[in-house]
Amino acid sequence: MGIPRPVLLTTAVSAVAGALLLAPLPATAAPARDAQRPHPVRESGGPGTTAAATSAAGALQKTAGTVGTPATPAPPALRKDGGYPRRTVLDAPPENPADKAIKLGLAPYHSLAPRLNALQKLSDRVSVEVAGRSAAGHELYLVTVTAPESSRESREQERMRELIEDSPAAAAKDRGIKSSYKTPVFINNNIHGNEWEGTDAALKLIEELAKAKDGRTAGLLAKNRIYLNVTANPDGRIAGTRANGNGFDLNRDFITASQPESQAIRRIAVDKQPAVMLDLHGYVNGTLIEPTTPPHGENYEYDLFLKNSYANALGMEKAVNDLGYTPAKDGVQPPVIPFRDQQEGWDDWPPIFTPQYMAFQGSVASHTVEFPMRVNNNDYNNLPVEELRRRSAINTDIAGAVMRATLDYTLDHRTSVIADQIETFRRGVAGEAQRPVSEETVPGVPGIGPEDVYTTSFPRAYVIPAGGGHGVSPTEGRGSSATAAARLVDHLVANDVRVERARAGFRLAGRSYPAGSYIVDMHQAKRGVANVILDEGRDISADVSTMYDISGWSLGLLWGASVDKVQKVTGGLHIPARPVQAASPTGAVTGQGDLRLRLDDPKELAALNSLLTQGVKVRRTADGSAIVPASARRQAAVLADRYGVAFTATEEKGSGALARTRVAAAVTPGEQFALREMGFEVLPVSTATLNAGFDWSKADVLYVSSGLQYGALNPAARTALDGFLSGGAGVVTLGSTGAAFNTAAGLLAAKPVAGNGDANGVVRVTNAGGPITGGAPAHTFVYSPLWFTDLAPGVRVEQSYGTGSPLVSGHWRAKEDGTGGPSDAAGRASVVSGTSAKGGSVVLFGTEPLFRDHPKGLFSQVGRALLGAAG
Repeated sequence: MGIPRPVLLTTAVSAVAGALLLAPLPATAAPARDAQRPHPVRESGGPGTTAAATSAAGALQKTAGTVGTPATPAPPALRKDGGYPRRTVLDAPPENPADKAIKLGLAPYHSLAPRLNALQKLSDRVSVEVAGRSAAGHELYLVTVTAPESSRESREQERMRELIEDSPAAAAKDRGIKSSYKTPVFINNNIHGNEWEGTDAALKLIEELAKAKDGRTAGLLAKNRIYLNVTANPDGRIAGTRANGNGFDLNRDFITASQPESQAIRRIAVDKQPAVMLDLHGYVNGTLIEPTTPPHGENYEYDLFLKNSYANALGMEKAVNDLGYTPAKDGVQPPVIPFRDQQEGWDDWPPIFTPQYMAFQGSVASHTVEFPMRVNNNDYNNLPVEELRRRSAINTDIAGAVMRATLDYTLDHRTSVIADQIETFRRGVAGEAQRPVSEETVPGVPGIGPEDVYTTSFPRAYVIPAGGGHGVSPTEGRGSSATAAARLVDHLVANDVRVERARAGFRLAGRSYPAGSYIVDMHQAKRGVANVILDEGRDISADVSTMYDISGWSLGLLWGASVDKVQKVTGGLHIPARPVQAASPTGAVTGQGDLRLRLDDPKELAALNSLLTQGVKVRRTADGSAIVPASARRQAAVLADRYGVAFTATEEKGSGALARTRVAAAVTPGEQFALREMGFEVLPVSTATLNAGFDWSKADVLYVSSGLQYGALNPAARTALDGFLSGGAGVVTLGSTGAAFNTAAGLLAAKPVAGNGDANGVVRVTNAGGPITGGAPAHTFVYSPLWFTDLAPGVRVEQSYGTGSPLVSGHWRAKEDGTGGPSDAAGRASVVSGTSAKGGSVVLFGTEPLFRDHPKGLFSQVGRALLGAAG
């Protein structure tokens, strides 16, 4: 979760002998809850992303191939058969002397496989599996440390794990679970690549547990399975960058799971069902240990979570203090538990962080821990190696201490931890209300006040109807709505949400639904993750003054599918339905003659770009759809099957021709990834690349949202760019950087007005229709929102913010001077288009339709704009 702060250093890569014996020392007093806290710093990936944010992609390009291509498929489910140990002989990568961990005295990635192979030989307590591959193709190593199990014993463990989720009321009475179920503990390391030390502490812990002869360790491993993701981000570890090889901050990718690394962690969560979890980061001095400040995620059982996470945090705090580091001697400040020590600014509201996501998969204690001693970024480059290694050693010590403390807590509270996980799932299955936190419901946690109470009322069900969706009338049959519905259903299933498909038409809460509609019965164990995905969310602007990261999201509103919330049902759900393992196919080519392909979905854009690459002559309609000639039916059938899109017969001929669009893109990593997901050929550009000389004959359109300043171009670069624009080339811009480029280049006469730069969330919009926003959802996503005024004649408003208060969910306050709030944006133009003074088409976005590759239902607005600008 950590903001970009320096990383801590560990000791040299050598074998570690013996278990850590931590002599207890007096705990240091922590600051009071109203202590001053720094304002949180936004992570990279939003508007104004700097070159540093994408450096992992550049650093790994030689080994990763094309960076920014869509993520590899999620790995298959981890093994559930066979006993333990499960031996995997890992292939060692070639030695890489440029690995950034080496300077810090830490384990380079290429050393991990040999060390894990040796640890498997050392002890029958250690097993290794490959949980997946990174964006750059590096293997992700999942280590399990536990007492040996026969195949029969492992099957019994799996039976109990399934019973806990499937029949929690029965699990609560199961004597076998109480006596012999092994508590799953998950330790996730190095998800930010330049926050290294968790990996090295994990290697030490594995060896200690493998070799220890004492009775407590034997009891620990008899009663627990300890899962360690040795490095969650090998790309960034090697390159010394926060992001992975695709330029993504992986600790912002839950709940989207666009990247292979986060998909692998999701699979671990689903298959292993951790009750306790650590996510190790840097750097905050003193050591920051969750639980956090308000607001707290309203969709999990926070009373059970706070009970365990606070108690475990106290144990971790003591373990860190017992190491004996001091501000005067070592520069190490006492640990901080934000819930106790701060007012706000380190919240656990969104499900995008790994520990918060784990709470939706059954973890009743999950923590971000931030090591104290900075060793990354400028410190990495400027400090002496000896100082870096001193700091790194301290961080590694602290990482080991919090790991050990967490294992101690889990062992000492095993019965109640498992009981609380069971209770979490039991409430969901029973459809019971949440218990608000208070000093009565969470005894032993001081300082609970009204500011900590966040709950929600779960609906009875959600229905994802078969047939028409956002912007698609029922008479148009299967189109982008079916494609979007299938994507959403598959995403729900991947998150272990139970989904069913109706075998016949039915009525529910006064509405009729056709056969084939999908039902999410909210009486299920993982109702929290279902609701956090599908619900519209909540406006929390009045609740806190500042947020750590995004505050609003809604796959139900932003992924392009229709989603109906059913609040109450009399007499229960009685719908003939079957469980869904995967959404039904949605691809089709229907009728005779020419074919219409709606361009409301990224998969439809990908299909179109594939046709154009093959040389198919495609034309465009006034509403932005594509007309594919009958002669290309065979290609259309292949693409319908590949992408799950529908081509429908049409007599419309279309007006303008569409052409393959090559995009010169000065964008964030998330936008670049989304553009490639839609099949566009992307040529990354920036101020630096243009100043170095760029061949504009390779590009058809320019897209600017980040990293390109017109005024910073040298004379040659500006002349070349002006020549490209004067030739009628189109431009699409997004956000403040894009709007500034438009103004400086003298393209479209429209005045950008900036809202509060901290604002983000889901907002209502009104779409004008036509080639850019035709078929678009009635909601969009904003992050540092803009709107446009003083439009010149001929500038068209393609989309405007809703009237009244457009914010549906998120955090959007006015600025200190009273301006920039949602009421100022109401009714204002959010997307405009027109012809520039230089003759090309220009589209300006004040919204964030490609944000972090997340709001899938909004992608087509940018895709359509690029196609139009190129034409």
